[in-house]
Amino acid sequence: MSKRRVFDIDFEPDAGPGPETAPDTPAPAAEQTRRGPMAAAISENATALSERHTAEAEIRAENDRLAHEYMSLKRDGAIVARVPLGDVAMKKLTRDRSTNRDPDLEELKTSIRDLGLSNPIQVEDTGDGYELIQGFRRLSAYKSLYEETGDDKYASIPAVLVAKGEALEKLYRRMVDENMVRRDISFAEMGQLAASYARQMDLELNDAIAVLFASAGRQKRHYIGSFSLLMDKLGPRLQFPEAIPRALGLKLIKALEEQPRAVQQLNVLLEHQKPTDAIAELAVLNKVVAPKPVSEQTAPSTSSKTTIKLNRKAGAVKVIGAKGKIELQMNRDFGSVDPRKLEAAVRALLDQLDL
Repeated sequence: MSKRRVFDIDFEPDAGPGPETAPDTPAPAAEQTRRGPMAAAISENATALSERHTAEAEIRAENDRLAHEYMSLKRDGAIVARVPLGDVAMKKLTRDRSTNRDPDLEELKTSIRDLGLSNPIQVEDTGDGYELIQGFRRLSAYKSLYEETGDDKYASIPAVLVAKGEALEKLYRRMVDENMVRRDISFAEMGQLAASYARQMDLELNDAIAVLFASAGRQKRHYIGSFSLLMDKLGPRLQFPEAIPRALGLKLIKALEEQPRAVQQLNVLLEHQKPTDAIAELAVLNKVVAPKPVSEQTAPSTSSKTTIKLNRKAGAVKVIGAKGKIELQMNRDFGSVDPRKLEAAVRALLDQLDL
């Protein structure tokens, strides 16, 4: 039979219920000793886990604050970053710039090469890339410099980041107002943009102009409307519309409205001559509004006319008086009359009329 070993365990005398201990008050060392190593490890692990959860909550709160601050800065246009050229699309907005060769682009490229880009472009963050809002010429200059030099410093461009989801009307206004302030956008380009915006937003042309060019004066909006109609009639044939001066554009639209067939004639003329530069194209357009020689002009019509019928010895005579002319009709060959007698008769007539 095996022998049972007996150990003496000494307990503290029972002193009865004592004062309540606060939950956060650490237990006495003797009590911790009695709990054993496993209980102590569990307690320490629980404390560490609680501290970790607290730290993670603080980090999440800080991240949320920074995210809100970042989005606020983006909305205010206060964040500038370098974005790769290939990540910038131009699909959302109809550009207010002609796609023809920009004669001033070389000057802009020289300035960027020597001094850098002083005014970043503006792009909307689409999540998988960027949409250009402002800076078509600056982006074009960077692309051209990168193609010419292959220098990596032109592979990305400084850009102000705008948060995704801004109203389309506001994005258009940003683009338009920048170019109007800089005074380097033509009436033809503004007219084209107004027509495109009207189609995109399903608006009447005048309403589209009122929205896009709200900061322009009434007279300027009228000019934009006239150029929009001009581009609608001639746009596909014109190669250098941005070169058309305001005065010529207004004369053209007036001439084309008064002579509907002139649109077809001008299109044929442009197609036949195929101007290769702005000067040549302007020369063609000026022919349409140039005053005709006197010999080609049609005598002005008038609603006031006087007709007199006379009976003479040589037969009946019909006299017609109208604005700018007197007609004498009778059965007589006036070409056979002595010129001196004809001149005397005409002088007598004019004298009688005090002319």
